[in-house]
Amino acid sequence: MFHATTYALLPALALGLLGGPPPAHRAATFYDGQARHTKALFSVKATNNAAAQAFTTTRRSISRVSVYVASGAATGRITVEIRRNRTDPASAVAARTLSLASLGGAGEGWLEFPVNTAVTPGTTYYLHLQAGTTENKPIAWYGTTSTVPGSLTSWNYDKAYWGGWHPYGTRLAFHVEPTGTERCGETDPCYVPTAALAARTSGLLSNHTATEAVGPAFTVGASYVGDSNVLRLPSGRWRYLPTGARTSVIVPADDAGAVAQAAENSRWLATGTVPGGTAAQRATARRALLSMRALLQPNGASAAAWSPAWMYSWPRDGAFVAAAFAATGHDAEAYRVLQYDARTQRSDGTWEARTKLDGSGPPDACPWQLDANGWVPWATWQWYRAAPTGDRTARLTALYPMVRKAADHAAASLGANGLPPASPDYWETPTAATTIGTAAPLLAGLNAAADLATTLGHDIDRTRWTTAARTLSAGIARHFAPLGYQRTIDGRHGRDSAAAFLAPPFNQAPADLPAALTATQQALRQPNGGLAPGDDPGSHWGSYAWTASTSFFAVAWAHLGEPARADGVLDWVLAQRNTLGELPETVNGAGRPAAVAPLGWTGSLVIMALAARQGDPLPTPPLR
Repeated sequence: MFHATTYALLPALALGLLGGPPPAHRAATFYDGQARHTKALFSVKATNNAAAQAFTTTRRSISRVSVYVASGAATGRITVEIRRNRTDPASAVAARTLSLASLGGAGEGWLEFPVNTAVTPGTTYYLHLQAGTTENKPIAWYGTTSTVPGSLTSWNYDKAYWGGWHPYGTRLAFHVEPTGTERCGETDPCYVPTAALAARTSGLLSNHTATEAVGPAFTVGASYVGDSNVLRLPSGRWRYLPTGARTSVIVPADDAGAVAQAAENSRWLATGTVPGGTAAQRATARRALLSMRALLQPNGASAAAWSPAWMYSWPRDGAFVAAAFAATGHDAEAYRVLQYDARTQRSDGTWEARTKLDGSGPPDACPWQLDANGWVPWATWQWYRAAPTGDRTARLTALYPMVRKAADHAAASLGANGLPPASPDYWETPTAATTIGTAAPLLAGLNAAADLATTLGHDIDRTRWTTAARTLSAGIARHFAPLGYQRTIDGRHGRDSAAAFLAPPFNQAPADLPAALTATQQALRQPNGGLAPGDDPGSHWGSYAWTASTSFFAVAWAHLGEPARADGVLDWVLAQRNTLGELPETVNGAGRPAAVAPLGWTGSLVIMALAARQGDPLPTPPLR
């Protein structure tokens, strides 16, 4: 048994991941389960501990049983038996063993055991549980200390404390032949490995007016229904967001609304292209496109991810998403992002670092970031180059005032050294020196804006921005190139993955860039194989790899005609997908997805790299 020092093994599961209170047990004259699991009741570690729960059933056969357990041990086994005699192993009519390693190691949640046995209705049986491990870690069967009307006795085997079996008034959490919401993965999670909880979100449901995150506790045993944002649960039922709803529902697998939504998702994908040379690449691209669409709001705001700290629209992230939509033929979605940028641009031509998804303004006082003045014109140019020719000039004309204000501010920001001032960039940290993460995007944006000006016949604008682009290019060559395109012009902050922004499809690459990218990639590689954004001694990346920073190099190498290098990076990024096929923001030192999944920015980068590898690279703004 557990005494006064007993503690909950995985309290994280109790902090909002369970989807509301569990259902009450069935009101009946028999007792075949109760769902409450607020306390670790009994240790079940062999050889001195086990537990058993008496039950009766009206059934003549049982195909599965479930118990709520938590394990601090990562290895070992958990065995369930259905016994006629609680103390006699030979009386077992069914037994099944699960390996903790196969479950993902230490964790907590409902375990379902297939047992497939005949039973006699009305007979009292005992659900017996015992675990074995060589680790000095607890393994417990959870339940409730509250009264459960009509319940039968719970038994604890503690050889050291009781000398054997002892009855309790507490009730263990179990189900005999669980159905409906009793199945794990619906209102309560299946057994969730502790390592899976490193991520805040693991998937998305969407009806394109509302979005809902799928937490990691509810992805175990789940999968998407084909190419859709409808989730197939371990029970076989489906979870989805019906049209017009704000909250998901669970429905039978043949529900007409869910089937229709899944079909619509697939039709939308078919309106564009899905890049990739292998089945895994195409599956990743399809999922990335669906996730980017799920993060896109009706007003054009593109959420970075669907967790509170990420549920904002960054101009930088949105620019990449727009470019990826455009490159795959999803013109309406790309243009919607750019329209949102036009509406949220500040009067001086800049943007807030991020905005609330309703476009009402910034959520806080986070300093604005100058790189947006390059990314948004670059994305506009990418959209225009890919857009259907029919009315694209008229639609570009509507966006041009935004481009003009952004490019004019970028041009005016250049100092006597030809570079923009110090500004926070994608690191979102203060800096005292100009960064490559600001200079390179502004160069891309100025060249893109100049080409758009040419398209619309605005020769004065073209001349002004071409001159500024040449000035900036010379400043980068003078101050960044001698340092191998490190993070800052003072050479005090090490390498930066943003060096890849000097490569296509952002900029025409300087001759010395490939060597600098090779050195940068080597310097930023983490033990888990991915890349940190930088190696500044004062940075806070730890052992984490960032999938966006890693993907910068997939995009760069693919567009520089280095397929082997691009594929090496892509292979690593694709290997980090979670069980739903989503791309996470970060990967921790243990090689597990962390932070949030999916991240729209990473998805857009992977799509761009795959397009280039398939022989359809994104264009690069020309030098003028």
